[in-house]
Amino acid sequence: MNKNTFYIIFGALTFGLLLNSFFIVSEKERAIVFQFGEAVRPDIPVGFHFKIPVIQDVKKYDARIQTLDEEPDRILTVESKYLLVDSFIKYKITDVLTFYKANNGSFNSLNSLLGQRSEFVLKNNFGKRTVKEVVSGERDELMSIMLSSLNDSVKDLGVEIIDFRVKRIDLPSNLSNSVYERMRTERQRLAEELRSEGKEIAREIRAIADKDKVVILAEAYKQSEQLRGQGDAESASIYAESFSQDPEFYEFTRSMKAYVETFENKSDVMLIDSDSEFFKYLNAKKDKE
Repeated sequence: MNKNTFYIIFGALTFGLLLNSFFIVSEKERAIVFQFGEAVRPDIPVGFHFKIPVIQDVKKYDARIQTLDEEPDRILTVESKYLLVDSFIKYKITDVLTFYKANNGSFNSLNSLLGQRSEFVLKNNFGKRTVKEVVSGERDELMSIMLSSLNDSVKDLGVEIIDFRVKRIDLPSNLSNSVYERMRTERQRLAEELRSEGKEIAREIRAIADKDKVVILAEAYKQSEQLRGQGDAESASIYAESFSQDPEFYEFTRSMKAYVETFENKSDVMLIDSDSEFFKYLNAKKDKE
Protein backbone atom coordinates (compact mmCIF):
# COMPACT_ATOMS: atom_id res chain seq x y z
CA MET A 1 0.00 0.00 0.00
CA ASN A 2 1.58 3.29 -1.07
CA LYS A 3 1.44 6.51 0.89
CA ASN A 4 -1.25 8.14 -1.30
CA THR A 5 -3.63 5.27 -0.70
CA PHE A 6 -2.94 5.40 3.02
CA TYR A 7 -3.59 9.13 3.17
CA ILE A 8 -6.85 8.72 1.26
CA ILE A 9 -8.06 6.00 3.59
CA PHE A 10 -6.95 7.94 6.66
CA GLY A 11 -8.65 11.10 5.40
CA ALA A 12 -11.85 9.24 4.67
CA LEU A 13 -11.88 7.70 8.13
CA THR A 14 -11.16 11.06 9.72
CA PHE A 15 -13.95 12.71 7.72
CA GLY A 16 -16.35 9.95 8.68
CA LEU A 17 -15.47 10.32 12.35
CA LEU A 18 -15.97 14.07 12.14
CA LEU A 19 -19.39 13.59 10.52
CA ASN A 20 -20.28 11.11 13.23
CA SER A 21 -19.18 13.44 16.01
CA PHE A 22 -21.99 16.01 15.71
CA PHE A 23 -25.77 15.92 15.28
CA ILE A 24 -28.70 18.34 15.03
CA VAL A 25 -31.93 18.19 16.99
CA SER A 26 -34.86 20.06 15.37
CA GLU A 27 -37.91 21.58 17.03
CA LYS A 28 -39.95 18.54 16.01
CA GLU A 29 -37.68 16.03 17.79
CA ARG A 30 -36.54 14.79 21.16
CA ALA A 31 -33.13 13.06 21.38
CA ILE A 32 -31.12 10.82 23.76
CA VAL A 33 -27.39 10.11 23.58
CA PHE A 34 -26.47 6.50 24.41
CA GLN A 35 -23.05 5.12 25.31
CA PHE A 36 -22.68 1.36 25.16
CA GLY A 37 -26.49 1.06 25.35
CA GLU A 38 -26.86 3.31 28.40
CA ALA A 39 -28.51 6.74 28.24
CA VAL A 40 -25.85 9.27 29.24
CA ARG A 41 -27.41 12.48 27.95
CA PRO A 42 -31.23 12.38 28.10
CA ASP A 43 -33.56 14.92 26.53
CA ILE A 44 -31.09 16.83 24.37
CA PRO A 45 -32.32 20.40 23.69
CA VAL A 46 -32.93 21.76 20.20
CA GLY A 47 -29.78 22.77 18.31
CA PHE A 48 -26.32 21.61 17.18
CA HIS A 49 -24.52 19.09 19.46
CA PHE A 50 -21.36 16.96 19.61
CA LYS A 51 -20.86 13.36 20.67
CA ILE A 52 -18.04 10.85 20.83
CA PRO A 53 -17.86 9.06 17.48
CA VAL A 54 -18.49 5.33 17.39
CA ILE A 55 -18.75 5.08 21.18
CA GLN A 56 -21.86 7.21 21.51
CA ASP A 57 -25.10 6.87 19.55
CA VAL A 58 -28.10 9.22 19.17
CA LYS A 59 -31.73 8.20 18.99
CA LYS A 60 -34.35 10.74 17.95
CA TYR A 61 -38.12 10.59 18.46
CA ASP A 62 -40.95 12.61 16.99
CA ALA A 63 -42.03 15.26 19.52
CA ARG A 64 -45.03 16.50 17.55
CA ILE A 65 -48.62 15.82 18.66
CA GLN A 66 -49.60 12.26 17.81
CA THR A 67 -53.08 10.84 17.22
CA LEU A 68 -54.36 7.48 18.39
CA ASP A 69 -57.66 6.43 16.82
CA GLU A 70 -58.52 2.80 17.51
CA GLU A 71 -61.54 0.60 16.94
CA PRO A 72 -64.66 1.37 19.05
CA ASP A 73 -64.73 -0.16 22.55
CA ARG A 74 -67.69 -2.08 23.95
CA ILE A 75 -68.61 -0.25 27.18
CA LEU A 76 -71.24 -1.15 29.81
CA THR A 77 -73.25 1.68 31.44
CA VAL A 78 -74.73 1.76 34.94
CA GLU A 79 -78.03 0.62 33.38
CA SER A 80 -76.29 -2.57 32.16
CA LYS A 81 -76.60 -1.41 28.56
CA TYR A 82 -73.74 -1.96 26.14
CA LEU A 83 -72.53 0.93 24.01
CA LEU A 84 -69.98 1.07 21.19
CA VAL A 85 -67.79 4.06 22.07
CA ASP A 86 -65.47 5.43 19.40
CA SER A 87 -62.83 7.77 20.86
CA PHE A 88 -59.50 9.34 19.93
CA ILE A 89 -56.43 10.56 21.82
CA LYS A 90 -54.05 13.43 21.06
CA TYR A 91 -50.70 13.15 22.89
CA LYS A 92 -47.05 14.20 22.75
CA ILE A 93 -43.77 13.15 24.34
CA THR A 94 -42.82 15.25 27.36
CA ASP A 95 -40.11 13.06 28.97
CA VAL A 96 -38.15 11.26 26.29
CA LEU A 97 -36.10 9.12 28.69
CA THR A 98 -39.22 7.86 30.51
CA PHE A 99 -40.82 7.23 27.12
CA TYR A 100 -37.79 5.18 26.03
CA LYS A 101 -37.65 3.13 29.24
CA ALA A 102 -41.40 2.42 29.22
CA ASN A 103 -41.74 1.47 25.56
CA ASN A 104 -38.15 0.87 24.39
CA GLY A 105 -38.70 3.84 22.08
CA SER A 106 -41.56 2.14 20.19
CA PHE A 107 -44.66 4.15 19.29
CA ASN A 108 -46.51 0.91 18.50
CA SER A 109 -45.94 -0.31 22.04
CA LEU A 110 -46.96 3.11 23.41
CA ASN A 111 -50.18 3.14 21.36
CA SER A 112 -51.07 -0.31 22.64
CA LEU A 113 -50.62 0.80 26.25
CA LEU A 114 -52.57 4.01 25.64
CA GLY A 115 -55.39 2.01 24.07
CA GLN A 116 -55.62 -0.27 27.11
CA ARG A 117 -55.58 2.58 29.60
CA SER A 118 -58.08 4.71 27.67
CA GLU A 119 -60.45 1.73 27.55
CA PHE A 120 -60.10 1.35 31.33
CA VAL A 121 -60.88 5.06 31.84
CA LEU A 122 -63.93 4.80 29.55
CA LYS A 123 -65.27 1.75 31.35
CA ASN A 124 -64.66 3.30 34.77
CA ASN A 125 -66.50 6.54 33.91
CA PHE A 126 -69.29 5.18 31.69
CA GLY A 127 -70.02 2.48 34.27
CA LYS A 128 -71.11 5.17 36.74
CA ARG A 129 -73.51 6.94 34.38
CA THR A 130 -76.68 6.35 32.38
CA VAL A 131 -76.91 6.50 28.58
CA LYS A 132 -78.63 9.89 28.77
CA GLU A 133 -75.88 11.34 30.95
CA VAL A 134 -73.01 10.21 28.71
CA VAL A 135 -74.78 11.29 25.52
CA SER A 136 -76.03 14.73 26.47
CA GLY A 137 -76.41 15.78 30.08
CA GLU A 138 -72.84 15.60 31.41
CA ARG A 139 -70.83 15.04 28.27
CA ASP A 140 -68.51 18.08 28.53
CA GLU A 141 -67.86 17.43 32.20
CA LEU A 142 -67.29 13.75 31.44
CA MET A 143 -64.68 14.55 28.78
CA SER A 144 -62.80 16.75 31.24
CA ILE A 145 -62.86 14.07 33.94
CA MET A 146 -61.64 11.37 31.53
CA LEU A 147 -58.83 13.60 30.22
CA SER A 148 -57.60 14.23 33.75
CA SER A 149 -57.86 10.52 34.67
CA LEU A 150 -55.99 9.39 31.58
CA ASN A 151 -53.21 11.94 32.15
CA ASP A 152 -52.77 10.63 35.68
CA SER A 153 -52.52 7.05 34.39
CA VAL A 154 -49.85 7.72 31.72
CA LYS A 155 -47.28 9.65 33.76
CA ASP A 156 -45.06 6.54 33.76
CA LEU A 157 -45.06 6.53 29.92
CA GLY A 158 -43.40 9.93 29.49
CA VAL A 159 -46.26 11.46 27.48
CA GLU A 160 -48.92 14.13 28.02
CA ILE A 161 -52.51 13.67 26.85
CA ILE A 162 -53.51 16.83 25.00
CA ASP A 163 -57.07 15.75 24.20
CA PHE A 164 -59.24 12.72 24.85
CA ARG A 165 -62.69 12.80 23.29
CA VAL A 166 -65.55 10.54 22.31
CA LYS A 167 -66.36 10.84 18.60
CA ARG A 168 -69.37 8.62 18.44
CA ILE A 169 -71.60 6.48 20.64
CA ASP A 170 -73.65 3.70 19.04
CA LEU A 171 -75.74 0.81 20.21
CA PRO A 172 -74.65 -2.72 19.28
CA SER A 173 -76.38 -3.93 16.12
CA ASN A 174 -78.34 -6.63 17.98
CA LEU A 175 -79.91 -3.98 20.23
CA SER A 176 -80.44 -1.17 17.71
CA ASN A 177 -83.64 -2.58 16.18
CA SER A 178 -85.34 -3.15 19.52
CA VAL A 179 -84.34 0.30 20.76
CA TYR A 180 -85.54 1.97 17.57
CA GLU A 181 -88.82 0.06 17.81
CA ARG A 182 -89.32 1.23 21.39
CA MET A 183 -88.53 4.78 20.34
CA ARG A 184 -90.99 4.52 17.45
CA THR A 185 -93.72 3.14 19.75
CA GLU A 186 -93.10 5.90 22.28
CA ARG A 187 -93.27 8.57 19.58
CA GLN A 188 -96.50 7.13 18.23
CA ARG A 189 -98.00 7.09 21.75
CA LEU A 190 -96.95 10.69 22.28
CA ALA A 191 -98.37 11.66 18.89
CA GLU A 192 -101.71 10.05 19.76
CA GLU A 193 -101.79 11.92 23.07
CA LEU A 194 -101.12 15.19 21.29
CA ARG A 195 -103.81 14.44 18.69
CA SER A 196 -106.33 13.63 21.44
CA GLU A 197 -105.48 16.82 23.29
CA GLY A 198 -105.77 18.76 20.04
CA LYS A 199 -109.18 17.26 19.28
CA GLU A 200 -110.40 18.07 22.79
CA ILE A 201 -109.20 21.65 22.50
CA ALA A 202 -110.80 21.89 19.04
CA ARG A 203 -114.13 20.68 20.45
CA GLU A 204 -113.96 23.24 23.24
CA ILE A 205 -113.14 26.04 20.80
CA ARG A 206 -115.94 24.90 18.46
CA ALA A 207 -118.45 24.80 21.34
CA ILE A 208 -117.43 28.28 22.47
CA ALA A 209 -117.67 29.54 18.89
CA ASP A 210 -121.15 28.00 18.45
CA LYS A 211 -122.27 29.55 21.72
CA ASP A 212 -120.90 32.95 20.69
CA LYS A 213 -122.58 32.55 17.30
CA VAL A 214 -126.00 31.96 18.90
CA VAL A 215 -125.52 34.92 21.24
CA ILE A 216 -124.37 37.21 18.43
CA LEU A 217 -127.25 36.15 16.14
CA ALA A 218 -129.77 36.63 18.93
CA GLU A 219 -128.38 40.05 19.74
CA ALA A 220 -128.36 40.98 16.06
CA TYR A 221 -131.96 39.78 15.64
CA LYS A 222 -132.97 41.73 18.70
CA GLN A 223 -131.35 44.91 17.37
CA SER A 224 -132.83 44.37 13.90
CA GLU A 225 -136.31 43.93 15.35
CA GLN A 226 -135.87 47.05 17.42
CA LEU A 227 -134.71 49.00 14.38
CA ARG A 228 -137.50 47.55 12.27
CA GLY A 229 -140.05 48.50 14.92
CA GLN A 230 -138.63 51.98 15.13
CA GLY A 231 -138.71 52.25 11.35
CA ASP A 232 -142.27 50.98 11.13
CA ALA A 233 -143.34 53.39 13.83
CA GLU A 234 -141.63 56.27 12.11
CA SER A 235 -143.14 55.21 8.77
CA ALA A 236 -146.61 54.98 10.26
CA SER A 237 -146.14 58.39 11.83
CA ILE A 238 -145.12 59.89 8.49
CA TYR A 239 -148.02 58.19 6.72
CA ALA A 240 -150.45 59.37 9.39
CA GLU A 241 -149.14 62.91 9.16
CA SER A 242 -149.41 62.87 5.37
CA PHE A 243 -152.87 61.33 5.52
CA SER A 244 -154.09 63.97 7.95
CA GLN A 245 -152.84 66.80 5.70
CA ASP A 246 -154.61 65.58 2.51
CA PRO A 247 -156.53 62.34 2.97
CA GLU A 248 -157.86 62.34 -0.56
CA PHE A 249 -154.45 62.67 -2.20
CA TYR A 250 -153.02 60.05 0.12
CA GLU A 251 -155.77 57.60 -0.82
CA PHE A 252 -155.24 58.39 -4.51
CA THR A 253 -151.47 57.70 -4.41
CA ARG A 254 -152.02 54.48 -2.54
CA SER A 255 -154.53 53.36 -5.16
CA MET A 256 -152.12 54.19 -7.99
CA LYS A 257 -149.38 52.22 -6.32
CA ALA A 258 -151.74 49.28 -5.91
CA TYR A 259 -152.65 49.42 -9.64
CA VAL A 260 -148.98 49.39 -10.63
CA GLU A 261 -148.14 46.45 -8.37
CA THR A 262 -151.22 44.50 -9.41
CA PHE A 263 -150.86 44.90 -13.19
CA GLU A 264 -147.05 44.86 -13.31
CA ASN A 265 -147.04 41.66 -15.38
CA LYS A 266 -149.11 41.63 -18.58
CA SER A 267 -150.02 38.01 -18.06
CA ASP A 268 -151.63 38.74 -14.69
CA VAL A 269 -155.38 38.07 -14.59
CA MET A 270 -157.66 39.21 -11.75
CA LEU A 271 -161.35 38.49 -11.52
CA ILE A 272 -163.09 41.22 -9.54
CA ASP A 273 -166.33 43.20 -9.74
CA SER A 274 -165.84 46.36 -11.84
CA ASP A 275 -167.87 48.32 -9.30
CA SER A 276 -165.48 47.26 -6.57
CA GLU A 277 -163.91 49.85 -4.32
CA PHE A 278 -160.58 48.83 -5.89
CA PHE A 279 -161.54 50.61 -9.14
CA LYS A 280 -162.83 53.67 -7.39
CA TYR A 281 -160.65 56.21 -9.17
CA LEU A 282 -160.85 54.49 -12.55
CA ASN A 283 -164.66 54.46 -12.37
CA ALA A 284 -164.61 58.10 -11.23
CA LYS A 285 -162.71 59.07 -14.38
CA LYS A 286 -165.16 57.09 -16.51
CA ASP A 287 -168.19 58.82 -14.90
CA LYS A 288 -166.66 62.23 -15.65
CA GLU A 289 -166.43 61.36 -19.34
